[in-house]
Amino acid sequence: MEQPERFFRREVNEERLTDALYDFVVDPQATRGDRPVIRELHEVAPEMVEVLESMVLDGVEERRHVADYVHSVMNE
Repeated sequence: MEQPERFFRREVNEERLTDALYDFVVDPQATRGDRPVIRELHEVAPEMVEVLESMVLDGVEERRHVADYVHSVMNE
């Protein structure tokens, strides 16, 4: 089966994004939502912010959990 032509390409540095989101998840300060990466996600993928906020509430402390989530979203 032939692949359809792609008009848009999403380019993401998965490692840098994971680092930035992990920093958000483990930041104990209430100002963590002011991070540039979170402000940008509110515009392009607000559902990701909801999941990350759940990670905060769940007490996620391991980077690999954030990395797994980022990888799954970026490779949909």
